[in-house]
Amino acid sequence: MNDFLLVGLDMKRNSSNQLVFNDFPDFLPNLTPKQIFEKGSFGGTYWRKIYSNVVNQTLFDQHLEFEEWWEDIPNLKLTSQVYNKKINKYGVKSGTSLELWEEKDWIKAQDPYGWVQWYCRFFKGRRSPDDSRQIRRWKNFAGTKGRFRNQLISRIIGKDARYNDYHVSPVIRQSLQHWAYQLTEEDFEQAYAERLRNFV
Repeated sequence: MNDFLLVGLDMKRNSSNQLVFNDFPDFLPNLTPKQIFEKGSFGGTYWRKIYSNVVNQTLFDQHLEFEEWWEDIPNLKLTSQVYNKKINKYGVKSGTSLELWEEKDWIKAQDPYGWVQWYCRFFKGRRSPDDSRQIRRWKNFAGTKGRFRNQLISRIIGKDARYNDYHVSPVIRQSLQHWAYQLTEEDFEQAYAERLRNFV
């Protein structure tokens, strides 16, 4: 039995510029897979040649599955074997190793490169038994109640800074970008207003 389903997508954004997936209405990233890499992520190494302990084989050129997205993105932002933090949008190193993700059982055989590979395939219309788990992970990380999103908001408020003051928590901002989310003024203002209501 084939556990994968390919659905037709009419990609839309809502009034808050979030991407909308009708079959998963609570999954609302605001960066496409292409934007994750255009902006500079993973020190340029995400799609590098790897040995996957999950599928027990060497993998490379996995990004070519989505080659139409990379036409104007240089390989040094995609397949570098050496991590270069200068490639990252916020100029900092962020993230943990593939080995740790494998050790924690965060990676499944269907997507041996991890969450972003899952997101690329989901974005293109693939649906799989792992979707609910991966979306739950996104929500816990970058959703409205996500720990990293709310840590960033707390630090901005603590420094009395603007939502787009990139000097505040660049590592968290880079991590959120890896999870297809960039803090917006609207999201910041909504969270700030809610905290004021709760405080009163």
